[in-house]
Amino acid sequence: MKSRTLFYPIVEGALIMDDGRVPSGISGLDEIIGGGFPRGSLIVVAGKPGVGKTIFSAQFLYYGIINHGENGVYVSFAEDRKSFLTNMRGLGFDFEALEEAGRFRFLDLLTMKEEVAPTVLETILREVSDVKAKRLVIDSFSALAQSFKETYDVRVLLHAILSRIARFLGCTTILIVESPHGEERMGFGIEEFVADGIIVLRRKRFDGRIMRELEIFKMRGTPTPETLTLYTLKGGLHIFPPFKPKPIDKPCRFKPQPDTEKFFSSGSQCLDMMLGGGYPKGSTALIEIDEHVSTLQYHLIAAPTAWNFAAQGRGVLIIPSAGIDHNLIREKAFEAGFTMDEINSLLRVCVKDYPGIKLEPYIVAFKGENPIEDYEKYANVERELMEKTGKPILRITGVDMLIGAYGVKETISLIKTCVTRVREAGNLGIILLKPGYPRLAKIIGATVDIHLKITREHGSVLVYGVKPRTNLHILEMDTSKGYPMPKLTPII
Repeated sequence: MKSRTLFYPIVEGALIMDDGRVPSGISGLDEIIGGGFPRGSLIVVAGKPGVGKTIFSAQFLYYGIINHGENGVYVSFAEDRKSFLTNMRGLGFDFEALEEAGRFRFLDLLTMKEEVAPTVLETILREVSDVKAKRLVIDSFSALAQSFKETYDVRVLLHAILSRIARFLGCTTILIVESPHGEERMGFGIEEFVADGIIVLRRKRFDGRIMRELEIFKMRGTPTPETLTLYTLKGGLHIFPPFKPKPIDKPCRFKPQPDTEKFFSSGSQCLDMMLGGGYPKGSTALIEIDEHVSTLQYHLIAAPTAWNFAAQGRGVLIIPSAGIDHNLIREKAFEAGFTMDEINSLLRVCVKDYPGIKLEPYIVAFKGENPIEDYEKYANVERELMEKTGKPILRITGVDMLIGAYGVKETISLIKTCVTRVREAGNLGIILLKPGYPRLAKIIGATVDIHLKITREHGSVLVYGVKPRTNLHILEMDTSKGYPMPKLTPII
């Protein structure tokens, strides 16, 4: 076939692009790209099969229609209408109803032949104009471009889409582009030079688990300090900006979560779900904390369990990690709505004795010299709490504090003893392991019943189970109940 120059007339009544923003319909994305896509822009969404390009584009159209009254057209060279509508219905997108209302149109060009390829844009222009669409998806441009033998024609087609549809009709357009298997380039390698924005979706592995990564290569007129972020396909495509603390507008008292016959609740419904029911009674959990994880972030996982025990009149015995003192622990209890009387009654914080220390009922001082003597005192405090409440207790132990006092060898011995005592008494133990002791993580991990890891990637906090094995989960802060709680979303 000879190379042909493609020409398309300007549609009458076309609208010129303004300087506004078009909300993307992708949860979390607009926060990163300054409020949405530039109106009338051409956005390339690239990636290998299975990364979520179709879901991304469908959300862009669906929420544009539902939330912003902007009609949409979906042009498909990869999927027929029936399959598309069925798959979207499974995600909660009723495009069929929008189609019946005249708000949406699906253009099935799956069986397009090479001979008619140059007329495709005319067909798209006609459909966009007819439905008065302000949003357009072409899925996939790679399939369309393969109908041309000459790269020149592909370039002309790209410029035609950009000028005729995006610019003159003011129709914000997404081009889905397939990344060739085993290669880093996208499509034909020319799309990136024409597009106003380029977003690449990737499916990677992190510690043997699925991790999904979104990269913004460019976005015209938009400063993007965060170009890499994580996303999930759980309930549609959801993007996670870097972790941010959230203020508590109306403080409330912590509301406990009920235990079950076999499990202590972690205090968080989503963490219980991740663990398969909660922490088994009589178990010990290791929480391994990466160096880039802040105190606030790992406290979101550990603190609700302590609150859940205390709210049910159970004792909590804490050997804090280095850098965490009894004042901070007390403030965390206040944050959850506990009174000073409750703190003095149910909480015991172990601290190293020093001259002039001011002891409170909830503070227990240890010399930190002889592990045998100190553990005997510790066991007495534990026994007193259990006798006072008549209920199981929670032990939280910072490994680095023990190592600083007794050394690695004695710390391992103490932890093994604690794990055994917790199991025999039907209590719950949580061990906090901060970075710097990779060998200890393996030793302790082999001893405990639960092993969780908390780390960071592209500004997001990841939580996942080594034992039991779980997916990666994104940790966010939820303050909707009047106190800080973890929100965990699996990456699928």
